[in-house]
Amino acid sequence: MQRRTIHIDESPIRLEKWRQYLPNWLKRFLPSGGGNAEDHHGKGIFGFVVFLLSESIVFLSFILTYVALRLTHTDWLPPGVKGPDLSTFVMINTVILLSSSFVIQPAENALRRNQLNKFRFLWLTTIAMGTYFLVGQGIEWSQLDFGLTTGLVGSTFYVLTGFHGLHVLTGVILQVTMLVRSFIPGNYNKGHFGASVTTLFWHFVDIVWVFLFSLLYLWQA
Repeated sequence: MQRRTIHIDESPIRLEKWRQYLPNWLKRFLPSGGGNAEDHHGKGIFGFVVFLLSESIVFLSFILTYVALRLTHTDWLPPGVKGPDLSTFVMINTVILLSSSFVIQPAENALRRNQLNKFRFLWLTTIAMGTYFLVGQGIEWSQLDFGLTTGLVGSTFYVLTGFHGLHVLTGVILQVTMLVRSFIPGNYNKGHFGASVTTLFWHFVDIVWVFLFSLLYLWQA
């Protein structure tokens, strides 16, 4: 029998002391005691969390720039421009996107239990919800009374929503890829890392939209 190689935890901060107080859903995203060399899933998840943290810094820089510009410019809206409208259409689009997190998580859970049909149905539903959001955002853009070059309100709005929309599109593409792979016999027998990180990425996209929605629409209301 091949012996397992154990990585020694040499980090200066003993995370294990604090890890025991965290909920189980959060524990799986944090390293524990160095970990087994064969634990590719756990290490991959941790690496992806680090990637999402770097993405968070990019979004945070955009958000802080937006806040700073809003607070320091009294002429935020050019004459005749009313800015983004908190319409029923926008609110429905937002509810659909945020609700998709409550669909994709049960889908991943179903895959863990090898319930492929349930996974496919819920996963496909999430794809439809994400696609609906993208189409809705495109329709909203076409109806706005300002463009990318319309002062600060135009440049900041399109950069923030466009960058987030690019992440939504990436998430949808990843979901389609994972759905197609589910039809390959035995594809998920040895693990479901791809589905796990796609789910995590989608939660990240939804959380970011909560902040952007608050800044771009609620601040305007």
